[in-house]
Order: sequence, then C-alpha cells, then structure tokens
Amino acid sequence: MPSLKIICPNGHLGFAPLRVESFRAGVDAQPDYIAADSGSDDVGPVPLGSDTSTSPEAWQRHDLEQMLLAARARGVPMIIGSAGDTGSNSRVDLYVRIVKELARQHGLAPFKIGYFYSEVDPAFVRGKLRDGGIVAGLDGYADLTEAELDATDRIVAVAGVQPYLRLLEAGADVIIGGRSSDAAVFAAPALHHGYAADQAYYLGKVLECASFCAEPYGGKETVMGEISAEDVRVTAMHPDQRCTIASVAGHAMYERSNPYDEFFAGGRLDMRECHYEQVSEKTTRITGSRFIPSDRLTVKLEGAGKVGERYIGLCGIRDPYTIANVDRVIDWAREKVRERFGDDGYELHYKVYGRDGVMGELEPLRKQPGHELCVFVQGVAPTDGMAEEVTLTGLRQMFYARLPDVKGTAGSVSFPLDEVVRASAAYRWTLNHTIEVDDIFDLFQVHMTEA
Repeated sequence: MPSLKIICPNGHLGFAPLRVESFRAGVDAQPDYIAADSGSDDVGPVPLGSDTSTSPEAWQRHDLEQMLLAARARGVPMIIGSAGDTGSNSRVDLYVRIVKELARQHGLAPFKIGYFYSEVDPAFVRGKLRDGGIVAGLDGYADLTEAELDATDRIVAVAGVQPYLRLLEAGADVIIGGRSSDAAVFAAPALHHGYAADQAYYLGKVLECASFCAEPYGGKETVMGEISAEDVRVTAMHPDQRCTIASVAGHAMYERSNPYDEFFAGGRLDMRECHYEQVSEKTTRITGSRFIPSDRLTVKLEGAGKVGERYIGLCGIRDPYTIANVDRVIDWAREKVRERFGDDGYELHYKVYGRDGVMGELEPLRKQPGHELCVFVQGVAPTDGMAEEVTLTGLRQMFYARLPDVKGTAGSVSFPLDEVVRASAAYRWTLNHTIEVDDIFDLFQVHMTEA
C-alpha cells in the first residue's frame, strides 16, 4: 500500500454533532479508515467521577451512525477512542450497544466489534504502592499516596496504540476504545499497515482534533490524513477550509506547555525537526517527526473523587459603589455563612464575571471592572440540604451587605432568580499520574463481539 488515508470528522465525537457536508466529502475521498476520538479531560472531573457523559446520547448516536454507515458501505474499519467522554467501562458498553442497535436498525450485514476497557482497579494501584512502587505525579501533582487513592471514585488508564493493534490484528471491523491517547486512535492503523512510527504518531497528532488543524476556524469539520513511507499530508474537506503551514504547525502547539513533545505509553513524538510544506491550496505536507521509544513502559492514570453535593446561584450588580466594593460584599456574605456553618466542612466559591471571572488573579484589567457585574456563587457540602443552604446564604447575604456610605435599603444587588439551582455533584481530579507496568495488558482488557 503506497499510502494510507484516514478521515477524522470530529475532534471530540458527540460533544457537538459532526458536520455532514464535509464528512460526506471525506467519505467520497475513499479513505481506508474512519476514526475519531470521543474523550477529553477538558470536560473536568465530574463525568469520570460520576460515570456519566457530558454529551447528550442523541449527539453521540448521530456521529456514530454517520461514521458506521459510511464505514460499512465502504468496507473499511471504524475506530473510536475514549468512548463517551471519559472512556470508562460503562461508556464503552454504551457505544457497543449503540453500534449494535444501529446495525439492527439499518439491516447491516454482520461485522466484528472489538472493544477494550481502561478502568483500573484501585487494588492494583494500591498493590504497586505497597510493593514500594512510585505512582509519579504530573504537572505539579505530588506522588500518589494511599490517602489520595482512598479519595478516588474511579480511575482510567490512558491507552496507547497497543490495544488497538491487538484488535486490528484480530480482524475487528469496528473498534470502541476505552480511555486513550487521542493520537493512538490514528497512529495504530498506520502502524498496523507497516508505516514507520516516526510518521504514524505525527499522523495521529495532526488528526486528533479534526478541523482544528485547518483555517479559517470551523469546528467539527472533517479532515483527511494520508501517510506514506516519506511523509504525512493533511487536507481539509470543507470547501472553505485549508490546511496551511500556519494552521498545521500551530495545531502541533495546541494545549501544551512544550510544543515539541507528545508523550504516549511506550515513547514520545519529537516534533523539533518537523518541516511543513504547502503542496496545494488545501494540503500541507509534514516531514521530520521522530518517535523515540521509552526505556520503561509507563502509562498515565486519571482519577476523580467526589467532594460533595453542589448548588449554584447568580446575582447582578449595576450600582457603581457596590461594584467598587464587590470584594467587601463577598466577604460580608462569606462571614454570614461562617456564622451559620463554621469554618470548614463545606466550600463556597465566587466568580465575578465582568471583572476577572475567566482569568482570576491573572486578569491584567482586574482593577477596571465593567459597568455591571455578574457574580456566580457555588456552594459544595456533604449533603444536598446543606449545599443548598450554604449557596443560598452566600448569595442572598450579598443583598444585605453593609457598606459605609450606603444610606438606602435596597438596589445594590439584583437576582435573576430568587433561588439557587441544584447542579451536578462536585468532583476533583485526584490522579494525574503515571504508573510503570511490565505488561500493558495488565491495565487494558480486550474483547470481541459481533453486530
């Protein structure tokens, strides 16, 4: 095979529905694989901790249906990674069920579904710790302790290419992956067909977010990656988008503090010597990437643990004096919560939109607030009732805050709703770590079924 083509229609399957027009253009380009990643920890720890999806099932089903029907019509494999936002076992089972339902609904001929699980039993991690192993923290996290493990509700390991390769070798027509490196979803089929890791991993890197590597910006549009023995080429499928030197090189730097390295279970992609060449209006050619195998097999772990139940509330401020003293208003409200509930056992958070709600203390214009502010109040506590009362007190007491020079009795704070609203339970990331293993399949369980 002189080259291999893979189309990616969505950088996060189901998060917003794929765009059908560019997807059909991608299918018409006769790809050898149709693949997409479906997960991200951008959505925060709640979906993993609560074992839910942040994306509506209808949107996920839409994308799976478009991809499945196209793949079966062309007779090419379909690969999905990090099923259902988190890649937990229940999300993998959900996608396998949806694929089987779609196969029955559309009367498709029988085909093989390969799938793998990524959830990790805490007992496995605890055993490593008790044997003297170090589960090393990433990005400022301390090395894992048993106390932090005890605070964890669910753990997933981030797969590399290995489970995908095993399922491709077993003849899977559709693969539903647990939590995975985004790039592994695309690198694995290239490796399966004998292409060098140097190019295969870059193919995965450039395809992982679909049209984020194209310009002008337009999410959820299809792009096609083509790998050969010499290079990787990426082409935008939407008629108004282009993959340019700037857009492709820029995407290599996306969401990272180090623009040169991408780490996987088994090695890293080195992009320091990448060369980008515009070979047509819509296509960029990439050479010079290198894959460096690692001496030890380490796998990233992600874990989330529940903090408590959560309520949220909103209020608006238009009065200039109250805006100038908004921190004193918040301090007043905090003190009233403290008088009722004490100093600990709950959390109370305020975000002031119109001043620094997005960037917090990093906001350079923090001392120049807008003419009106929105204050977002969030209360977390062990029980539903306590969380509601903490949030309601923290919200309403802003109305009653006593400030010097205020002679009136009302008007400083307004409420769009005179209530607080129950939100999802609050979770936090407990694991952002790596674990060393002798066998990758100690962490990933591979299965095969038929639709």
